[in-house]
Amino acid sequence: MANAHIDPLALRPSAEREAALMALLPAQVRAAQALPAYAAGLAGVDAAGITSRAALARLPVTRKSELLQRQQAGRDEGAAQHDPFGGFSAIGWRALSAGRPARRVYQSPGPIYEPEGSGADYWRSARALQAAGFQAGDLVHNCFSYHLTPGAWIMESGAHALGCSVFPGGTGNTEQQLQAMQHLRPDAYTGTPSFLRILLEKAAEAGQALTHLKKALVSGEAFPPSLRDWLAERGVHGYQAYATAECGVIAYETTAREGLVLDEGVIVEIVRPGTDEPLPDGEVGEVVVTTLNPDYPMLRLGTGDLSAVLPGHCPTGRTNTRIRGWLGRADQTAKVRGMFVHPGQVAAVARRHPELGRVRLVVAGEMANDSMTLHAECAAPAEGLAAAVAATVRDLTKLRADIEIVPPGSLPNDGKLIEDARSYR
Repeated sequence: MANAHIDPLALRPSAEREAALMALLPAQVRAAQALPAYAAGLAGVDAAGITSRAALARLPVTRKSELLQRQQAGRDEGAAQHDPFGGFSAIGWRALSAGRPARRVYQSPGPIYEPEGSGADYWRSARALQAAGFQAGDLVHNCFSYHLTPGAWIMESGAHALGCSVFPGGTGNTEQQLQAMQHLRPDAYTGTPSFLRILLEKAAEAGQALTHLKKALVSGEAFPPSLRDWLAERGVHGYQAYATAECGVIAYETTAREGLVLDEGVIVEIVRPGTDEPLPDGEVGEVVVTTLNPDYPMLRLGTGDLSAVLPGHCPTGRTNTRIRGWLGRADQTAKVRGMFVHPGQVAAVARRHPELGRVRLVVAGEMANDSMTLHAECAAPAEGLAAAVAATVRDLTKLRADIEIVPPGSLPNDGKLIEDARSYR
């Protein structure tokens, strides 16, 4: 794609982007401090001093489980103040709005409720659509659900920002969808990749040609190369976007197909699972996102998704950081002999023994007769290291574990701190 069709913000020098993002951070921290959900965790924080990634990393990570818990407490009968957003939103309705009404309210599984504020391209999906080849004048067949969840609205708002028209197909009703596609001849598709495959297969079975459909932006599911190639063989070039209901679009694929480029409106960190600690570039960890949205200021939101930073810039000319895409889930909590063992506890073992590199706790055996082995990388283990590490594991987890010291590079770079290898027969 020629640079003329790329948002200029995506082409700016990396140092210029970083300076601009860091300059916006203090206002975001102040917006969060004004909300009940963040007040305690940010008490005493000087917002004016949060102008670097190192300063940002000193703030606590908020994970989705906490978001859900606070929302549940805020909507329970008898709550001090009815707040279905759990104190995370600066917009809403009636007493919640502070004069700033929400345009829409959505429900995601949990249930978790998210507000939508005003403004064009609120979810910042236009860049992702543009990278997939969408342009003004296109008709977009939008097959994300318009019911309860924000997926359809995320894509529709970005399409409108580009000057596209949208047919709100929603989900299901395959025959009606195909009839509409025959009549309207849309240029592009948004929705899950699996439903696009169903539509193309059903069209082929009915002897219908969808030759007008040339491009797609998909999300909400894995998009393996095999499915990408299957679509391309049928004339549809599909690209993927990584988005959440809380943060909007986080990253998107380009024609280079080399990872996902971060959106211009978010600050992304990769942290060690179960902790608040950023990892070096290239290491697999949890995706943590800070949005620059005063309406719903997500400050270091732990998505629970695993990814890693890729080196270099996108060959299309976009200069923002790239990530590898979705690599699994960060929550690896295991229950061993009646006790929960969390990734944060395993990370704490490594912190107490800085001579260790990557560590992985493997839980093996059968349920009710299981065992734990901590595999730990170390270049030059001192005498007694294994015994000391075993004592730390017992101190932190209240459970015994065997310790296996292995050479650096022995453990995979996949972000996994706990591997449950038990038999569940």
